[in-house]
Amino acid sequence: MPKIITPAQSSDLPEIYRLFEQAIQFQREKNYIGWNNYDKEFIREDIRNQLLYRILNGEDTLGIFSLCYSDPLIWREMEKSDAIYLHRIVLNREFRDIKLFSLLLDWALEHAGQKKLKHLRMDTWAGNEKLINYYKSYGFRFIEDYTTANTEELPVQHRNLKVALLELTI
Repeated sequence: MPKIITPAQSSDLPEIYRLFEQAIQFQREKNYIGWNNYDKEFIREDIRNQLLYRILNGEDTLGIFSLCYSDPLIWREMEKSDAIYLHRIVLNREFRDIKLFSLLLDWALEHAGQKKLKHLRMDTWAGNEKLINYYKSYGFRFIEDYTTANTEELPVQHRNLKVALLELTI
């Protein structure tokens, strides 16, 4: 199945919002640690800055994710402008049987290599051992648990949140 990764456009917002709402509903149904809501302004800003991407197969959006190249609010003194950060990965539940993370990871590693960056970093919910181990199976190593600040500089769903920091050295 051919898949491409492309920057999201403002016209994609209804589908992006649908995917976030679908993810929140799934997390609630399964009693998983997860989002209670999401920050639409941060999503629109990511699109304006061409930092939100869609994973496509034809017309189907298989998933979305955001990138950033600096994350000092979460990575603090570890932030050295030598990493690419994956955020807000949302997979379309209609395509749950497709292993999309390996495609996203290959793309992110190539992208980081082109920018001569040393690390691929991400965070996920602390305490979600299943998800942390999933990312570790792809070569990420656990760095630490950290509770984020309650600041407007972070999307509402990332404020005062206990996260596990994960890093893959390239």
